[in-house]
Amino acid sequence: MGLLSNLPNASISLRVLARLLSYPDAELRSQLGDLRAALHTDRTVPAERLAELDALMATLECGDALEIEAQYVEIFDRGRATSLHLFEHVHGDSRDRGPAMIDLAQTYEKAGLYLGPDEMPDYLPVVLEFVSTQPPKEARAFLGEMAHIFNAIFNALQQRSSAYASVLGALLELAGEKAHAVTVAPDEAIDAAWEEPVVFGGCSSKGQASPGQSQPIHFVKNNAAHTSAKTATPQGVSL
Repeated sequence: MGLLSNLPNASISLRVLARLLSYPDAELRSQLGDLRAALHTDRTVPAERLAELDALMATLECGDALEIEAQYVEIFDRGRATSLHLFEHVHGDSRDRGPAMIDLAQTYEKAGLYLGPDEMPDYLPVVLEFVSTQPPKEARAFLGEMAHIFNAIFNALQQRSSAYASVLGALLELAGEKAHAVTVAPDEAIDAAWEEPVVFGGCSSKGQASPGQSQPIHFVKNNAAHTSAKTATPQGVSL
C-alpha cells in the first residue's frame, strides 16, 4: 500500500506536522531541533518532502521572530482559502457547521480524548493529534477523507509561495494521495468580509437600493381611510 504500510511510526510524523502548523511562538521554535530529529528518525515522509520541511524549520528557527509570527497570522488567519479550520472549507458559515463540530468532538471523546477550553475540533493541528492516536488502517482512512481539503489548502499556500505548503504536501502523501492542481477562489479582503451593512441604505420599489440613488416617493390620498373614520364615528362626536 506504499507509504503508510508501516503506519505505526507515522503517528510520530503526524504529531510533528501538527506542531509545525501551530502558531510559531518561542516555545515551538525551541522544539524545532527535536521535531526535525523525530521526522528523520520516523522515515515516513519522502526524502524530497523532508528536505522541504527541513527548509521550513530552518526558516522558523533562524528568521526574525516577529516577522515569522506576523506571516503566520497573515497566511492562516486572514483568508478562508488557507484556513486551518477544516469545516471552513466544507460548511463555510452555514448552520451545518455547528452539528459537524459536535459530531467531531464526540468522535474524539469516544476515543478518550477531550478538547481544551479554547480548542476547536476542526482545527487541523487538533485533528492530526487525534489521527496520530488511531490504528494504521483507521488513521489512513481518516486522512483520506480529508485529502481533498488538504489539497485545496496546499494549492492556496503554493499560490502564496508559502513554505507551509510542504506540511500539507506531506499530509497528502501520508494519506496515500498526490497533490494536484485545483482552482483556488480569491479571498475576499478581510475589511470587506467584516464590513457592517449600511443601516439605512434606502428602499425602492424593488427592495433595498444603494445609498446615493434617487428613491421614488409615492403619495396616496387618504380619502378612503378618512371616509371610514367618519362612518365609524359615534353620534355627537365631530372630527
